[in-house]
Amino acid sequence: MSMENTTEVTEFILLGLTDDPNLQVPLLLVFLFIYLITLIGNGGMMVIIYSDSHLHTPMYFFLSNLSFVDLGYSSAVAPKTVAALQSGNKVISYNGCAAQLFFFVGFATVECYLLASMAYDRHAAICRPLHYTSTMTTGVCALLTIGSYVCGFLNASIHSADTFRLSFCGSNEINHFFCDIPPLLALSCSNAHISKLVVLCVVGFNVFFTLLVILISYLFIYITIQRMRSAEGRKKAFSTCASHLTAVSIFYGSVIFMYLQPGSNKSTDKIASVFYTVVIPMLNPLIYSLRNKEVKNAVWKIVNTLYSQSSGVRRK
Repeated sequence: MSMENTTEVTEFILLGLTDDPNLQVPLLLVFLFIYLITLIGNGGMMVIIYSDSHLHTPMYFFLSNLSFVDLGYSSAVAPKTVAALQSGNKVISYNGCAAQLFFFVGFATVECYLLASMAYDRHAAICRPLHYTSTMTTGVCALLTIGSYVCGFLNASIHSADTFRLSFCGSNEINHFFCDIPPLLALSCSNAHISKLVVLCVVGFNVFFTLLVILISYLFIYITIQRMRSAEGRKKAFSTCASHLTAVSIFYGSVIFMYLQPGSNKSTDKIASVFYTVVIPMLNPLIYSLRNKEVKNAVWKIVNTLYSQSSGVRRK
């Protein structure tokens, strides 16, 4: 056991997406642009929801937490990737690698449970509208959100402890642009068979349990919508779910492709990783704002207020 828990590696080298020097600057610009949009989009979404009292509802409470989580797991990866592309220094310390893995897995798992909570909220709003306020109370929303964070970081603790109990005594070059579980297991000189089973079982449970909640919620939503007599009512009900369904499809599709596929291809794995680590956190605020009249109205209200204040200052 002592041999299993010791390691001779004190730092890792992240090989990145490609070793082609001609692609380093374009990749730097792309990652930097996406991360800035992510910061502005998710940060702006949280400010809009906080500042507009009309958005102080369970759905937007979950959405503000989703924006925070997107900022969290994007920030666990993107800044280090941008810094490595800019400076050419691809070294990350052993503890830094463990921290990156912990926060990335933690926030990504929290997102799974938040998306499930949002599906339950939509189910309560559409299937039981008369009981919605008594069902989705402040206490229930807080409990679902706290539970999401507890499950997320408990999952992160399991994966981090299981991965870094292994011995890394050979090469320290990680064939990836951040510290993720599959490339670290491939790098270990210990027997990683049990760790791979842990990944499959724990990720499988988190994905399929939350996905089951989402599917059951939308099954009841679909049945309820089909019973509506008004075409306008059906259209309105579908529109309130469209943004969430889009976000769920993109997120779960990427996670299942990355962690639960039987085979592994390094190039496609890297592309999938880019998508769910930096692209999805950028897309979520766009998905929820472009299709949402309440968010659009709140944005215009803030813009008009700022414009009025600036006009008043100029007149003085």
